[in-house]
Amino acid sequence: MKKFLLMAVFAAVVSLSLSAADSRAVSFNDGWRFMLGDSPAMSSPGFDDASWRRLDLPHDWAVEGDFSEDNPSGTGGGALPGGVGWYRKTFTLPGADKDSRVYVDFDGAYMNTTVYINGHELGTRPYGYASFSYDLTPYLKRDGENVIAVRVDNSDQPNSRWYSGCGIYRNVWLRELSPVHVAQWGSYVVPRNVTSESSDLSVSTTVDNTSAGAVSLRLDTRVLDGTGAVVASSSAPLSVAAGSSEVLTQQLRIDSPRLWTLTDPALYKVVTDVVEDGKVVDSYETVTGLRSIAFDAEKGFFLNGENIKINGVCMHHDLGALGAAVNTRAVQRQLEILKDMGVNAYRASHNPPAPEVLALCDSMGILVMDEAFDMWRRRKTERDYARFFDEWYERDLTDLVVRDRNHPSIIMWSIGNEVLEQWSDAAADTLSLEEANLILNFGHGKEQLAQESDSMSVNSLLTRRLADIVRRLDPTRPITTGNNEPDPGNHLFKSGALDIIGFNYHDAWYDGVPENFPGKPFLGTETVSALMTRGHYKMPSDSMTISPLRWDIPWSDPSFACSSYDNHHVPWGTTHENSLRQVRDRDYVMGQFIWTGFDYIGEPTPYGWPARSSYFGIVDLAGFPKDVYYMYQSEWRPDKTVLHLFPHWNWKPGQDVDMWAYYNNADEVELFVNGRSQGVRSKGPDDFHVMWRVPFEPGTVKAVSRKNGKVVAEQTINTAGAPARIRLVPDRDCIKADGSDLSFVTVEILDKDGNICPGADNEVTFEVTGAGRNEGVDNGSPISLERFKSDRRKALAGKALLIVRNDGTPGSITVKAASPGLKPATLRLRAL
Repeated sequence: MKKFLLMAVFAAVVSLSLSAADSRAVSFNDGWRFMLGDSPAMSSPGFDDASWRRLDLPHDWAVEGDFSEDNPSGTGGGALPGGVGWYRKTFTLPGADKDSRVYVDFDGAYMNTTVYINGHELGTRPYGYASFSYDLTPYLKRDGENVIAVRVDNSDQPNSRWYSGCGIYRNVWLRELSPVHVAQWGSYVVPRNVTSESSDLSVSTTVDNTSAGAVSLRLDTRVLDGTGAVVASSSAPLSVAAGSSEVLTQQLRIDSPRLWTLTDPALYKVVTDVVEDGKVVDSYETVTGLRSIAFDAEKGFFLNGENIKINGVCMHHDLGALGAAVNTRAVQRQLEILKDMGVNAYRASHNPPAPEVLALCDSMGILVMDEAFDMWRRRKTERDYARFFDEWYERDLTDLVVRDRNHPSIIMWSIGNEVLEQWSDAAADTLSLEEANLILNFGHGKEQLAQESDSMSVNSLLTRRLADIVRRLDPTRPITTGNNEPDPGNHLFKSGALDIIGFNYHDAWYDGVPENFPGKPFLGTETVSALMTRGHYKMPSDSMTISPLRWDIPWSDPSFACSSYDNHHVPWGTTHENSLRQVRDRDYVMGQFIWTGFDYIGEPTPYGWPARSSYFGIVDLAGFPKDVYYMYQSEWRPDKTVLHLFPHWNWKPGQDVDMWAYYNNADEVELFVNGRSQGVRSKGPDDFHVMWRVPFEPGTVKAVSRKNGKVVAEQTINTAGAPARIRLVPDRDCIKADGSDLSFVTVEILDKDGNICPGADNEVTFEVTGAGRNEGVDNGSPISLERFKSDRRKALAGKALLIVRNDGTPGSITVKAASPGLKPATLRLRAL
């Protein structure tokens, strides 16, 4: 039978669950040319691009640049450059069928992306987080060279409150299909009546017929378990008129299913074959999981009938030194670090995530809040998405839901974050009813809209409009928003369209939720916003710093650092410990999403320049956990024994030092300084740490935890001497030879006895040879103005990071690190 497949020239497809959202797609990432600049002639197929830089996608040009106070993104956007960039690629279609349809799919490009094929403009997509596709077929040369040109315009800044990145920063795919085929994102799989005994499965398939005649087809659908065994199947006829689409829904049942859980995230594959005249002309695969979700106003969230607290974090999309350029291993590393902390939920804040994020959450057992927008019609920055919202919100929201609705990890949709339309003082709107009807496109007339407007503002109506779009596409999941206006007068709340009430901060209002929002489940959609710099401590630790006092006035402190004792937070936030207590002690609070899991580029609250990245993370920008990480681990990981003593033991002689310990699975902790006991401490019911205030003397400090009088764990910290040598510690010493896999190498500055030097800031130079290259460097400092793409980096608190990427060939990779006055280090990695 004839199969419509592209040749291997376009590169191999990696594992379905971690790459293309469409199983029929092949990578179109390799062999592009790039130029930062702008000219209309760059879209022409005859344009000479021989001098342009050669690169493979995904690509973020901003992260390659220099930090500057003068960059128009501002420090809020990371103080990195914007501009206009062009990408071009010449390709052929060897062996392509003359009747096939060829599509190019972009997972995301930031922003205002215009695509041309052989000089023909296909369209522009403004939203930098949207996935989009174009049909190349009418303009392709089947037997010659084709030129695709892509213009990405991120010159109008500031347009984001955080670092957006610039360029084609997510994957690009090519699909060659039969004229009759399953549409893009054309399968909708809905588990129903899910129990351990059986599960019903509804599979709705959209089939496109791009041919000139009507067709009579058969859809054969089968469900495969993790071993590849067929566990259910269905076959049904379908007729599709020329140039149209039809949807067929098939009902299947799976006996004794393996449910998708947080500890055993079992996945199934649904395969639908389009059969015409006895031949399979298209085959579409959908990965999904079988689970039930429920939300209760009194008890919170239930997964498969089990009551579970949502222990979540908010995450922006950048990957530190990699910028916005998505990399599956980099995302996986972030999720591994978070899951080891005890995190079970991920909020994609505040935009559609990369498909790789969702696929990984599916396979790792992490719940997801999938979020559409950070703003609606009212802007937050001068040139943000609000200028496109009226024209594009329905398309962008629709594409998000249709793209993502098969992921078992997604448990709720968020249609907005802190949108300015929420505020009770925004009741008056300049829109006339005619304008509102046009923009909201309710599909009913002026009279009905006028009746609704008697009891609702236009902002409430807009909330209903967005929620209606989501419910039409996916009625199986609840809808929420992140709100920093907790009053019931909030226009989003008053719309009645939200299934879950979400507060950003405002924990003082938690007690009033059952009365103010009767019958509504409740969630801390965004919490904490505590500020910390890894390795920095402000004593006494029981004193609190709240900054900035005003959002428009950066906080003044010559250190540009924030304390890691959990004693520094923003005015609208709180400490980690307080927020955890608020959520833990109220059954009706189903959980929280902490701001944030990792530090991110941009929004360097509470400081201005030279700060250029955040202080909010539980983990720093380089991926090194801050101390509070272990507090959460002690609370959220009862399966893991935790004892974390901090800070370091390098201070001025006689200085009073506050030593904290996070612990679990023990009754008490005893502290010793140079062998002398400083007392035994135990946590009370409202405590999350124990503390000793002791005078510093060089030597050793030691913590011992005990349960029932028996030692459970010990930790020793020595006073470090002068920096003497470098140690390189890879997260993996063997990586895949696929051209994209990474090894994250921790760089440590040690004294002669092997202790990490907590004040070391030595600059380290790197050399990477063999089957790999230096992909980026970092140290987690929010004020470092060193380039991310460099062969050197200073340490912060004795640590730095080198990211090594395979170059596409198997073999050995040698990493050398050197610094004046220090013994150098050599590391050997393998790519297989």
